[in-house]
Amino acid sequence: MLGLASRLRVLPDAELRHVIKVRGVSANGINDFFDLAEALLEAGNVQLALSHLDRSTLAVLAVAGQLTSNNSVPTLVAVTDRLFELGSTEVTLADVARRVDALHAVLLAERNDGCCIPYDAVSAHLARWPSQSLPDTADLAVTSPPIALAAVPDSEIAFIDQLAAERAFGMVSSIAELVNELCREPARQLSRGGIGLPDTKRLAAVMTVDVDLVAPILALASRADLLAHSDGYWMETEAGEAWLLEHTTTRWAALAVAWLAALPPTVADILPRQAGLPWGGGLTAFIAWLYPAGGEWMLSQLTEFARDAELLGITANDTTSTAGANVLRGDLEIAVDIMAGALPTEVGAVYLQHDLSIVAPGPLAPSIDSRLRGMADVESRELASSYRITAASVNRALAAGENADSLLAFLTSISLTGIPQPVDYLINESASRYGRVRVGRLTDGPNAPIAPPGNDTVFLSYVCSADAALLGTIAVDQTLAPLALVRAGDSEHLLSRFAGDAVFWALSDARYPAAAEDDLGEIVHLRRHQIARVTLTPTVDTTRNLVDKLRLRAESGVSVADAWLARQLDTAIKAKQTILVSIAMPGGAVVDYLLEPASVSNGRFRARDRRADIERTLPLKSILSITPAP
Repeated sequence: MLGLASRLRVLPDAELRHVIKVRGVSANGINDFFDLAEALLEAGNVQLALSHLDRSTLAVLAVAGQLTSNNSVPTLVAVTDRLFELGSTEVTLADVARRVDALHAVLLAERNDGCCIPYDAVSAHLARWPSQSLPDTADLAVTSPPIALAAVPDSEIAFIDQLAAERAFGMVSSIAELVNELCREPARQLSRGGIGLPDTKRLAAVMTVDVDLVAPILALASRADLLAHSDGYWMETEAGEAWLLEHTTTRWAALAVAWLAALPPTVADILPRQAGLPWGGGLTAFIAWLYPAGGEWMLSQLTEFARDAELLGITANDTTSTAGANVLRGDLEIAVDIMAGALPTEVGAVYLQHDLSIVAPGPLAPSIDSRLRGMADVESRELASSYRITAASVNRALAAGENADSLLAFLTSISLTGIPQPVDYLINESASRYGRVRVGRLTDGPNAPIAPPGNDTVFLSYVCSADAALLGTIAVDQTLAPLALVRAGDSEHLLSRFAGDAVFWALSDARYPAAAEDDLGEIVHLRRHQIARVTLTPTVDTTRNLVDKLRLRAESGVSVADAWLARQLDTAIKAKQTILVSIAMPGGAVVDYLLEPASVSNGRFRARDRRADIERTLPLKSILSITPAP
């Protein structure tokens, strides 16, 4: 422990913080570098560290420990030779050196003068493995990996690729619906994580997926920066807004790149990069072999990314697709070309029906789909999507800045059936009625509506209309009750304590011909579009305070040797243990005392001499060694 504590004390702060994180040491009970060393050598922590080491690295560590216990010098050459003797035929000196560096970095061993010297506690822990049904040194060195599962026949790869393309198209479409829906109505993030059941059901219905898939799909979209958590809600980002206007293959590529970028290197190294190779049980068995101390941590990562790979068409039926194989090899352009040839062709025309429905004969070009959504409601989203024009959807388009001419011109440019008379009538009628109800924010001024007498509510917005009957209908409409509208003193206005945009969209959803106006009475165009305001929250480095605390304690002026002696004495005091202490006398002689320590302070310790039966006070600097009494 003294050697490890001394090493910890001279580590740079950045490396020290990294080690504490990697080894998973809790700050509780850590007061000095000896406490930290003790925590790192504790059996549970050692086992945790070993569980993250692959089989070959464990073999190097075990062999070095055996050589040390046999009083042999564990040089890198000696470790390599011993591995050869055990039957490991693929090991090289360079490979051993690389693995020793890894062991040195995580403080399981020291690389010193070309030797690998494991800490005693680590070697002792490994020596107990066989009694715990874990592999011994020979098993670690020579046990072969499980035989890899054979690739599926070439005749089945075409089926795998077709299924992968179908899943890729479905997932891109589902995420597009998710982004659009969260743009319209964000989903609230729960304090304990995740989103609530009502929002989950709403998003599942929009995406036409099972409720259990909402969280994984939300994570996929978030990983690609299409969505973000902002002010307690999940919302669309600017990147998500731009993504919606891209072609399907470009959308898929963005998701695949984000998946690959987040893939942990340890998982990426074992994934099959050839089309037709299976994942599933073969990879699970390989992980169990590769990490004999416990690969559950890696298995959980594999499970998550394998699930997402299946959703994106990287795999199909737990088998690498041709496009997926190219993604894994980093050949994204080839993967996109493969997907482009397999995905349905986008169309740029629709059928307008007399019943005000719009039917697309295939997946619409994103730019057309985006504009259609601004003026019509989506009814179904499959290969052949359908939309419906309503008075409310036309009002929504008018509020965003469209007019009757621009809407009809756009529909004419994409319609294979012209403009049916009911569509023409609805658009022109809605445009003529648009603005009969005005919504604005309340400001102080001579023309501001007057609050009703005796009402102390702070009102933020107003609703007005020249049509008194229409205004009266709005005042008693129960669907608008949450707005708490009240008559103003002049009876020509309704007042609300809510902001103008909230009142406007409530009226629009209730199919009233509402328009928003500014302080001058001019119509302004609103978009029901919320973009996540992503702010970088500084991450709290929980290890920094611990390292600062350790440095402060180390700078107290006490040497490592004196601190180690004080710790041993303190341990003996707490255990009421008798110890044999060797003291250097002024004349150079060494005297052994059998002592029962009582206290340590100011560089001296007080103890009861068991042989002379007297109390002694001795300077710490005179102590040469301390050993437990026999």
